[in-house]
Amino acid sequence: MNNKANVVEKEAVVIRFSGDSGDGMQLTGNLFTDESALFGNDVATFPDYPAEIRAPQGTVGGVSGFQVHFGQKKIHTPGDYADVLVAMNPAALMANRRWIKKGGTVITDVDTFNEKNFQKAGFKTEDPISELKLEDYNVILAPISTLTKEALKDSGLDTKSILRSKNMFALGICYNLFDKPFDNTFKYFEKKFGKKPQIVDANKRVLQAGFDYASNVHALPSYRVEPAQIEKGKYRSISGNQATAWGLLAAAEKANLPIFCGSYPITPATEILQYIADRQDLGAKTFQAEDEIAGICTAIGASFAGNFAVTTTSGPGLALKTEAAGLAVITELPLVIVNVQRGGPSTGLPTKTEQADLMQALYARNGESPLPVIAASSPSDCFDYAFEAGRIALEHMTPVILLTDGFIANGTAPMRIRPMSEFPVITPRIAKNNGSKYLPYARPEDGSMTREWAIPGTPGLEHRIGGLEKMATTGTVSYVPENHQVMTDQRQAKVDQVIVKVPNQEIIGDQTGDLLVIGWGGTKGHLYDAVDELRIQGYKIGLASFNYINPLPKNTGDILTKFKNVIVAEINSGQFVNYLRMNHPKFDYHQYNKVQGLPFTVEELKDAFRKLL
Repeated sequence: MNNKANVVEKEAVVIRFSGDSGDGMQLTGNLFTDESALFGNDVATFPDYPAEIRAPQGTVGGVSGFQVHFGQKKIHTPGDYADVLVAMNPAALMANRRWIKKGGTVITDVDTFNEKNFQKAGFKTEDPISELKLEDYNVILAPISTLTKEALKDSGLDTKSILRSKNMFALGICYNLFDKPFDNTFKYFEKKFGKKPQIVDANKRVLQAGFDYASNVHALPSYRVEPAQIEKGKYRSISGNQATAWGLLAAAEKANLPIFCGSYPITPATEILQYIADRQDLGAKTFQAEDEIAGICTAIGASFAGNFAVTTTSGPGLALKTEAAGLAVITELPLVIVNVQRGGPSTGLPTKTEQADLMQALYARNGESPLPVIAASSPSDCFDYAFEAGRIALEHMTPVILLTDGFIANGTAPMRIRPMSEFPVITPRIAKNNGSKYLPYARPEDGSMTREWAIPGTPGLEHRIGGLEKMATTGTVSYVPENHQVMTDQRQAKVDQVIVKVPNQEIIGDQTGDLLVIGWGGTKGHLYDAVDELRIQGYKIGLASFNYINPLPKNTGDILTKFKNVIVAEINSGQFVNYLRMNHPKFDYHQYNKVQGLPFTVEELKDAFRKLL
């Protein structure tokens, strides 16, 4: 532990690690996050990747960042601005100047300060501290590269390998700043590099060297953040993509069906396919397709064969899947399509977040092709909404689109591990041979529109389905105009019936008042904090963050009547607000929109809401 006399108690702290994409900032951030979570802090993270795989070293375009918000209170966002910025080179300083809290601490590797690096980073002078107006900040010019080499001078490693460890020197400084042990980090080294003891020893030595350096620099502050008071249970830090994969696996287990995932790799959705592929022990089958169309078509084939079928993608891939999604609609086969939204259009901003695929999810199929659409709102609840997407698909015999986004997919948060007994059983309508002729599009007598699912190879259940319009009940090809109307109406009615199990929309905060803030999906955490802070200031304000998009919760119209003003905040140009205008046109809606590849900040939301209050 550090030996500094003045330790400042903090309720929550934001720290941002930043450097070249090869500087190991994502690993550094993850290790700090794990240590904080194991200590008992609540945490939320935001990895910020460069879009180019190999951006020129030392340039702003190649800067990779990882932000951690940890505290003794419930953490809903990765934080707006950093209390501490670790910048491994001038480009990281330039890229992150705007994200430092006024008077915050900046730790930078002074060994990277040279004319060449200043030019590549876009500095006009050789004094980045003055040029960025950082004189009023606590700037620590640490010789990180030099001291890393000093710590490993007798290690037998070459210079290149030695400098790869400098991120651990920075991590050691931060462990000292926040009074954190690093036993678990040592265990990580031993597990990760167990077959390379020289590397294990090098990382341990550099981590300790960084910690010791911080102990001797009196300009460095020392903080302590106590553990959070959270619901008791077993927790793990989980990313949105991993939670999505696990939620889908859980749905397959509760439906007693094998899971099949057919996908094409695409940023930022690829990891879902990888996480499902890791679970062959649970019977998971995966197929890395040659393109997006093949991905969804193999999934539809697997669904026809009796599997719980999934396909994953991001915005451009969803566009390619639309025709096949219509095939799943007309064949009425269960399928979950996960769309991890990213900045567009076209290739757009592959590593940046956006919420601009909503209208595509709702309507981008030819003909009348309704399907349910739901959205997850945090890394951990990606599990719940992936499970829910599976339940809806399997119990209603329909494709379902689950929307997440790059922000919550790559971000991490604690998730309480619950026993499978806490999750409801999923009951697909599996057809059985009862001696009568199987009619694939017959509707049950209970009034629901969900057809029965006949598994190929079951004697007596021989049938045909396909992309041409079907005759009601029999499934034969039909061009009868009146029949097309019947089938169109039945497919819409089936989606409408999903609302029976959709919970009423909750209002967080004041139940009536001057302003209702509406959001959907991954903006929930920022909206929650903005509303909460304004309520503390005395404003009458509530929040409705939607997860069920189509169909909307049945009380949506009612909650809109409870407030004098309504504002809809989205990371797009206004898609959900226009969807609300279509479905609930009698209300006036204000809107606040942002399309910068970045999540909201709490401060900008508060400013926008105050203008209406």
